[in-house]
Amino acid sequence: MGADDHPPSTGHRREDTRDPRHARERALKILFQADVRGVSPEVTLQRVEEDADARAMIDEVEDLADGTPLLPPIADEPGIEVERIEPKPGTRAGARGTGDATGARAGGAAGRGGSPGRAPRHTPGEAVDGFTRALVLGVHEHREAIDALIARYARRWQISRMPVVDRTVLRLATYELLHEPTPPAIVIDQAVALAKDLSTDDSGRYVNGVLEAVRRHLVEQATETDPADAVDTPDATDATDTVDTPDARDADAT
Repeated sequence: MGADDHPPSTGHRREDTRDPRHARERALKILFQADVRGVSPEVTLQRVEEDADARAMIDEVEDLADGTPLLPPIADEPGIEVERIEPKPGTRAGARGTGDATGARAGGAAGRGGSPGRAPRHTPGEAVDGFTRALVLGVHEHREAIDALIARYARRWQISRMPVVDRTVLRLATYELLHEPTPPAIVIDQAVALAKDLSTDDSGRYVNGVLEAVRRHLVEQATETDPADAVDTPDATDATDTVDTPDARDADAT
């Protein structure tokens, strides 16, 4: 069953979004942009909320693997010199000036297991919904605790040395596991799909392993707190609680 094939959960249907998958993807891109630029997610969120062109730009991007910012710098980003970005023929004006956002950056999902034939349930550039906002601000508010939990199960790989897209997906999903009522199986499935669509299959496998370990930790913690309230979910993988990283990551980490 794919990330978009889950039947809706009537017990957890959100009223602040009509497309939770798109809301998560937008939150991921906003957090990714803030991380790459070294600014507060609140700053990037405000920019995206107020600028329809910025929303359209991030909606067009379908590949985050190279760690390139999604939006051009702005005046209030500390330590960044604002540059004039000339639009190239056939591109959206000001779209980062480093390539065609609808070419090199877009269209990558189909080649990595995306769903090119799936009709989108959103309009590029539409307003930011409440779920996206809650995810971005939630990750920002609980960042320290989230990173501590990820670091506990991402053995032999420091968060600061992870690819930006990988650590952003992990932070987003860990926040949702901790603070949102979404069933854990859906959170993990959606996170893995985003990692595969916006980065690589290896990223998807790594994200899956770490999040499964985080999920099991939370189940055990809930059992210790109140055994009657602890309800486990089916394992998505056979991952152990200690997650080793792929060989390529280990080689870089050393």
